[in-house]
Amino acid sequence: MLIGSYSFTLVFISLCVAILASYTALDLTGRIATAKGRAVHFWTAGGALAMGVGVWSMHFIGMLAFKLPIDLGYDISITALSLLIAVLSCGFALWLVSQPQLPLLQHAFGALIMGAGISAMHYTGMAAMRMTPGIDYDQALFGASLLIAVGASAAALWIAFRLRQHSPYVRLIRGGAAIIMGIAIVGMHYTGMAAAQFPDGSFCGATVNGLKGNGLDSLVLITTLAVLSIALLTSILDARLEARTADLAHSLTVANRELTQLALHDTLTGLPNRMLLDDRINQAMKKVHEQGGCFALMFIDLDGFKPVNDAFGHHMGDQLLREVGVRLREDLRSLDTLARIGGDEFALLVRLAEPNDALSLAARQVGLIARPFRVAEHDLQISASVGIALYPGNGLNAQELLMNADAAMYHAKGLGKNGYSFFDASMNSNARKQLQLLQDLRAALEHSQFSLHYQPKFDAANGRPVGAEALLRWQHPLHGMMMPDKFIDLAEKTGLIIPIGEWVLNEACRQMREWYVLGYTDWRIAVNLSALQFCHAGLVQSVAKALATHHLPANSLTLEITETTAMSDADASMTVLQELSDMGVDLSIDDFGTGYSSLMYLKRLPANELKIDRGFVRDLEHDSDDAAIVSAIVALGQALGLRIVAEGVETGVQQEFLTQLGCDSLQGYLLGHPMPADRFMQDIVRGEARAAV
Repeated sequence: MLIGSYSFTLVFISLCVAILASYTALDLTGRIATAKGRAVHFWTAGGALAMGVGVWSMHFIGMLAFKLPIDLGYDISITALSLLIAVLSCGFALWLVSQPQLPLLQHAFGALIMGAGISAMHYTGMAAMRMTPGIDYDQALFGASLLIAVGASAAALWIAFRLRQHSPYVRLIRGGAAIIMGIAIVGMHYTGMAAAQFPDGSFCGATVNGLKGNGLDSLVLITTLAVLSIALLTSILDARLEARTADLAHSLTVANRELTQLALHDTLTGLPNRMLLDDRINQAMKKVHEQGGCFALMFIDLDGFKPVNDAFGHHMGDQLLREVGVRLREDLRSLDTLARIGGDEFALLVRLAEPNDALSLAARQVGLIARPFRVAEHDLQISASVGIALYPGNGLNAQELLMNADAAMYHAKGLGKNGYSFFDASMNSNARKQLQLLQDLRAALEHSQFSLHYQPKFDAANGRPVGAEALLRWQHPLHGMMMPDKFIDLAEKTGLIIPIGEWVLNEACRQMREWYVLGYTDWRIAVNLSALQFCHAGLVQSVAKALATHHLPANSLTLEITETTAMSDADASMTVLQELSDMGVDLSIDDFGTGYSSLMYLKRLPANELKIDRGFVRDLEHDSDDAAIVSAIVALGQALGLRIVAEGVETGVQQEFLTQLGCDSLQGYLLGHPMPADRFMQDIVRGEARAAV
């Protein structure tokens, strides 16, 4: 028998190639498991080629490591066939482990097929030497090599299937598994080689035209390493790209979720907003049509919230609104919707078993709000008025249901607040009137229906006119002359007060310019600012534009803001008032004494004037407390260097008392009623004529 020997360097290299091929195979199974669509076929085909070349290369280098006392060669066509068998076997293995499940019978059958393929590759590669006489095989070792091939295949399939998903330390685990698989594959090869017996006088028929010569092992090794490296690097880079793509997709999903949250939820309370509520109402209506039943829409308005907001500031008010939202959600079900639809208004959508169930639920909500709130170490007491609209019955769409629930809420307020009211058809007329009034209000500016009346102000000491206060009137086409108390609240709620306020400012400045040209250069025209106007970002620019347009000195304009508005956010007010003051505009704190001023802030406000509220002046003669309050306000204003104006003067006694106290100017029905500009000037001229006589 011919005695063979091995190059241990090549044996070691074959082991390394087997381990590398095993690791590549395990990595590629992970890529196939996560790939989608046509990419699955690409990775399966590429993986079969890379893994097949790796396994075959290990076998062929192992063959080259074997030496006999005779020259050896390898038939090209048979060697190529062994490579094809290796690629097909590996392709089958990759396909098998890419399946969603790997049952025991399927696993065993796959191990037999793959083991047979590897064995066929090995013994076909041995046949490529074309030995004469043929190679004898030791039956025991031959059988052992087949068992090792099947066992190694079973282990490889199980490991590949278990490690195909990404998990912590997966690459480290794959490395350890690759070593085990590599040793098993090498063990099968060298067991098969040990089974081969070469009789004396054997001749290798492939030495004539087959593969042989020095450097063949290096060529095979380099080619194999290139194929495996390319496959492995491609897999790793693709995995990183996929991970980055997944991160980007996750980031986009999070961003989209946040945008959706912002678009459909109130930023202060996190509750659904009006847009999401409309959608939920439409869904609820659809369910009623499909499944029957009913639901209630409750419009909840907080009673007493504005005084809290005015007294403690917007920050405290915002905290209170959050607490209200939390409390109202206390006993709601997941299918109910609580929304904040603006300001201190909430809406509650609830599915009902019976319409009468709405009564107990509304009572519970009123009771929840009536309990004191603990906010920033303050105990705050408010209440709620709830209007209830039922579906079916009280509306055909989301807008109509909300409008009717709103009407029922106002009815509850009219009954004394801190309660609830069901909608009925009689409330509809008032709701429709409000809606019609809003539409008329939108058209009023366009059709020039607004006008200004002017109430004169007089110097308290000598009775000379010192200017006027501009007061808004609406000449409604159906209802005639309407006073501000009939429509200003609606204008505030809808934001129409901003364009209306700009018109008032512009018209007052235009009129004052006419008087200025007539010689009344020491007069001041007073214009009231609403809370919404004062908070509007364009206020300072609007004032500057009106003054510039009508070429009016800034000190001819007095802007009146209520004490409550100035104090609601004193720091922000300070900034706006300072800008107006720097421009030269006079500033007056209106209705002084009715709000909740901090003297610390008041002395910092760049105001020029305090205006005593008519409520104190009205009862001046009969209420000693009011007289004391007015005296204190005058003393405070004088101490701060401010002009003092008293409004609502209707009797001579009031005029004399206020003059003696030291008020600078007075206005009221005793001295002059609000009138259009032409009649206003007629009265002024008549008064001047009487004074000259």
